[in-house]
Amino acid sequence: MKSHRITGGGGIQLHLAEMGNSRGRPIFFIHGISQCWLAWSRQMNSDLAEDYRLVAMDMRGHGLSDEPREGYTDSKLWADDVSAAIQALSLDHPILCGWSYGPLVILDYIRHYGEDAISGIHLVGAITKLGSDEAVSVLTPEFLSIVPGFFATDVEESVRSLESLLRMCFTQEPSAEELYLMLGYNLSVPPYVRQAMFSRSFDNDDLLPRIRKPVLITHGADDAIVRPAAVDQHKAGITHAQIQMMANAGHAPFWDDATTFNRRLRVFAESL
Repeated sequence: MKSHRITGGGGIQLHLAEMGNSRGRPIFFIHGISQCWLAWSRQMNSDLAEDYRLVAMDMRGHGLSDEPREGYTDSKLWADDVSAAIQALSLDHPILCGWSYGPLVILDYIRHYGEDAISGIHLVGAITKLGSDEAVSVLTPEFLSIVPGFFATDVEESVRSLESLLRMCFTQEPSAEELYLMLGYNLSVPPYVRQAMFSRSFDNDDLLPRIRKPVLITHGADDAIVRPAAVDQHKAGITHAQIQMMANAGHAPFWDDATTFNRRLRVFAESL
């Protein structure tokens, strides 16, 4: 594995991990809120690495990237982070693959930089809007009930809410070792980062119909965080998108059924 540190939007330092075939088409993974690049370990350490250049970023405020107090509500800064990664690592028309909050960052990038430098988009358990009744309508009551705990500075309350978040992500029970690893990198994200990210209020209804590059939308049929109805919102905007509903998978289908997820991602990549 290679580790990279690059300069992102506003001059902050971002960490990226790279594995796989340096001559293959790049797949650029962007994790969800409070996670880190390790969320994609079942892709980074899979047979995708034989043929593809796999790069996973720690978003600003997450993992080994810088944790500035400000800069989480500015669409341009998120866009700059993605653009900086593509340029610094010389990623040749990567597929952008984002999970949960990650698709918001992908759309920030497309809004400010367009699609010319990428080859395709993979939205996984995605949300595409925040801060409105329509945005909330695709989130489950169970998830919404634990959100206040994400902003807690009390350690015990923070642990409870983040452990609940993790358990909601999967239909397959993580081992104790896996759960503690995930909880560790979730807790390393400062509460002010999560609060700022959730405080954004916007939608991408104007942008989705303008997307021309191929799009794959993957959603777990048993997602306990983002209702499958979200797929209808996305499909209404991106009419040419391919849809993959994964049975027996939850909010993190790439973890619950990595074999199926990776196979479908490969088919998508080979079609570009």
